[in-house]
Amino acid sequence: MAADRVIAGDREIFLEFLLRLADDHLIIGHRLSEWCGHAPMLEEDLAMPNMALDLIGQARALYQYVAEVEGKGRTEDDFAYLRREREYRNCLLAERPNGDFAHTMLRQFLFAAFMQPFWKGMAGSADETLAAIAAKAMKEVAYHVRHAGEWVARLGDGTEESARRMKAAAAELAPYIGELFEADAVATAMIAADIAPDPASLKPEFDRIVGSVFAEAGLEMPEAQWPQTGGRQGRHGEAMGYLLAELQYMQRTYPGAVW
Repeated sequence: MAADRVIAGDREIFLEFLLRLADDHLIIGHRLSEWCGHAPMLEEDLAMPNMALDLIGQARALYQYVAEVEGKGRTEDDFAYLRREREYRNCLLAERPNGDFAHTMLRQFLFAAFMQPFWKGMAGSADETLAAIAAKAMKEVAYHVRHAGEWVARLGDGTEESARRMKAAAAELAPYIGELFEADAVATAMIAADIAPDPASLKPEFDRIVGSVFAEAGLEMPEAQWPQTGGRQGRHGEAMGYLLAELQYMQRTYPGAVW
């Protein structure tokens, strides 16, 4: 299999790819979980944690595969809770603070709009494990696109205040979109091995999904004057440190604790 050739040829490149994908889902899943008990209505107090559970479930499956490929006895908990900030490879969009409800929903929508065509492409991956993860994730991310997209449209085309907040969220998040479509040596190796789709090939579908919802919302995505990147290399913003302090607290305080 193509995946076997990559693992045999450069295990570290394959592990780097898996960690990027797993970290994306863990971090944005944790961000969504922060809304539990704080959502503006009961329905959302159920919907947002459920989306977080989807994302963290995908992260778990990926971390378990990382542990298997690495073969050093580490577990999913080790990867989630016992790495330093610079060792995380998530995109910067995933770690952005929640802000208000409009900001959270737009961040979730943009991430899901990218992951929907990504998982669709991954369903045909030469790696059977990743193809199986993708098949399940495709169903979950379709709901995320629909749910978050409905809120983006509702708020963008709502009151003067809700529209102002959604436009502000778009302006703040625009600089973090470009990083999703970057293709460095790791991504190129995965494309060549037929393990993952070319991120650039996902842009038309992303633009279609976002454009449709933005048209309904009366929004335009502003041009990013200063595109932000570096998450894939472990260069994160200040907010990431605070996020990990909360995420890792129990495991750091009580090492080896299990349910």
